[in-house]
Amino acid sequence: MRRTLRREVPSTVGLLADEQDFAAMRQYRTFTFDDHPSYLRQIEALLRTLGSRQLHTTVALFDPEDFAEYCTETGLDPDEAASRSRYVAAIAGGRGATLAYTGQPVTSLLPQLINKAVRQATWEYATMLLADLGDCADCGQDIGRAAFDRASRTLMRMLEAAGPGRHHLVCSIPAPDEQLLAVLHADGAADAPAQLDASEGAEFVTVLAAGIALETPGGVVLRTSADGTPDRLHGWRLHQGSLIPLTAGEVFSAYCTDASTGEPLSPEPGVEYCAGFTIPTDDPDNHH
Repeated sequence: MRRTLRREVPSTVGLLADEQDFAAMRQYRTFTFDDHPSYLRQIEALLRTLGSRQLHTTVALFDPEDFAEYCTETGLDPDEAASRSRYVAAIAGGRGATLAYTGQPVTSLLPQLINKAVRQATWEYATMLLADLGDCADCGQDIGRAAFDRASRTLMRMLEAAGPGRHHLVCSIPAPDEQLLAVLHADGAADAPAQLDASEGAEFVTVLAAGIALETPGGVVLRTSADGTPDRLHGWRLHQGSLIPLTAGEVFSAYCTDASTGEPLSPEPGVEYCAGFTIPTDDPDNHH
């Protein structure tokens, strides 16, 4: 009966992503691993064992700096295994990035976990930017909320206008402390709203909203794929809180120029470089 009950209890495994994080944990006497490659092999063996027992297992990205802050906040001794265990549980409870283990090797799990952590940090930073904007002095509106609503409508209308196909969108916004980047995948149909992941959608809309509210010179690109036809690339630039369609030449130039050197790149075969299309809006006078 205990074995049966054990299968009902989920497991969470903390994972140190790189050599630098591993070295930071070596300062603790109770952290007894000698090198990162060996540590990763042990983690993978543990995950396989848990998977073989049909236990639901979550992998959490272990951040040594955040762990130290957590121990300070909670009054725990960081040099105890129980403290590390409680921190991993806190990550799974929403403090950090996690992924469900489905049998994938650690080498493929790590980049997915790191990507999720970057996405989460971007979303949190963009959310903070919107929250700090306060109310409009002229109309009393919450600027961040208004920008989020406007970004939501813009995304839905962009996907509606894009039509059927597999859509890949990227939104890039310069912010005060870092470049914000959000990626969204959606499946469009001719007779139904586009289907997209809710968390990806929230992240994309939040980053776009930050650009709208701050009126920064960002941009959005859209790649649409459909069976039997070339991929179509569209682009827009963000100007004073509005998305302005790029010309086909501007889209071509953006994709076929090396961003670091300015040197021309060869066009991608099987791709059409298209002008951005006009995105319908019902609030042309609302700059928030």
